[in-house]
Amino acid sequence: MTEVRVPTLGESVTEATVATWFKKPGDAVAVDEMLCELETDKVTVEVPAPAAGVLGEIVAAEGDTVGVDALLATITAGEGAAPAPAPAAAEAPAAAPAAAGGDAVDVMVPTLGESVTEATVSTWFKAVGDTVAQDEMLCELETDKVSVEVPAPAAGVLSEILAPEGTTVDATAKLAVIGGAAGAAAAAPAAAPAAAAPAPSADVENAPSANKLMAEKGIDPAAVTGSGRDGRIMKEDVLKAALVPAQAPAAAAPAPAAAPRAPVAAEDASREERVKMTRLRQTIARRLKDSQNTAAMLTTYNEVDMTEVMALRSQYKDQFEKKHGVRLGFMSFFTKACCHALKEVPEVNAEIDGTDIVYKNFVHMGVAAGTPTGLVVPVIRDADSMSFADIEKAISEKGKRARDGKLSMAEMQGGTFTISNGGVYGSLMSSPILNPPQSGILGMHKIQDRPMAINGQVVIRPMMYLALSYDHRIVDGKGAVTFLVRVKEALEDPRRLLMDL
Repeated sequence: MTEVRVPTLGESVTEATVATWFKKPGDAVAVDEMLCELETDKVTVEVPAPAAGVLGEIVAAEGDTVGVDALLATITAGEGAAPAPAPAAAEAPAAAPAAAGGDAVDVMVPTLGESVTEATVSTWFKAVGDTVAQDEMLCELETDKVSVEVPAPAAGVLSEILAPEGTTVDATAKLAVIGGAAGAAAAAPAAAPAAAAPAPSADVENAPSANKLMAEKGIDPAAVTGSGRDGRIMKEDVLKAALVPAQAPAAAAPAPAAAPRAPVAAEDASREERVKMTRLRQTIARRLKDSQNTAAMLTTYNEVDMTEVMALRSQYKDQFEKKHGVRLGFMSFFTKACCHALKEVPEVNAEIDGTDIVYKNFVHMGVAAGTPTGLVVPVIRDADSMSFADIEKAISEKGKRARDGKLSMAEMQGGTFTISNGGVYGSLMSSPILNPPQSGILGMHKIQDRPMAINGQVVIRPMMYLALSYDHRIVDGKGAVTFLVRVKEALEDPRRLLMDL
């Protein structure tokens, strides 16, 4: 028996209402066939069948409110397992030989991560007709946060590509079909039907909530673009379409003048290159601007004498690397110093939720890392309870995964404070932008020898400017300055960290 449970509903969403059941007990179901639809206060969520079989008991009836991971129904093994491949064979005769060496296997969009509902197919590494091995990479998807590799779920021949490069797909979409080994000869003819793949969308039933809303608002379904599986119209699609008539007249007039920039001379235009922004870059731009628009952001500065940290690092770096297998860098010192300061000034480690302030009794440290595709912020969880070695290992491992585009969504969520090191690029001074919903971010900069007055004498010291950007809605100036002074004190005398001073 297989359990059908409520899927992840999205960040901060804890419950949903069962809107519609599309199957009843005793009905045969195929893998990934839609069983029911849930409605939350934000989106409509489809629940596919996790396995083929016969729908047994329906535990949560229409109208019931259920929480995340609640049991919705059960599926028992039975006649539903056999008919699953039959429709594909009936609708696509050319693909039938591909199944001769084994059943056709669907290539679905993998789990994209919490709150991520769609992705863009960026690259196909295989073409129709290619033989693929199990777990061999077929294509790469790009979301607004990470790149996701899609491996082959089974060995065989790639018989259909349903989502070509550039296609935006939702989290439950089918990307391709893998036929059996005997399908190599039939793979080429299968390419032609693949071009007509979107045709079955005419037979797809729209979400009941969408049909109801279209009827209420008098909207023609032909005027609505569906974002659901196979072009299925969802409730949110209707809501978007309902706004179009009001916006159309206003948008029609200024359209000719909507040029993104001033005219460019022909000789200059011929030497330019226009490249579409990646989803990651678009998200970075949107989030940074949202941060400026939402938070009352302010930056305070200080400088730190790095003499003691550099001496300590120089003295122990060889022993440290020999014992722990990782280099001793500056980031572990800064992480430790920030964790120490956050205990004294907890509002810098807090966030605003409506009219509440949420104080975190832990530190999930975000460490900004530059990658070829843009800035990402992997999170080191419970950094306040980690040793120097553990921190350095985590930073090294996550930094490498970030550069290789291998970070998962979970590794970039839940941060409570962020450190950004612009010094590695030569930055002497900058004002970092908050990573919402966090209330603080520390900017590190270049270490530069400067003349300093020490005990009445001018001496040369390795100095670094520090910048703390904070949300003035929750952090007062006194707290921000105190935090930065505590970081400075801990770095100028690392023994304070050992003594918890």
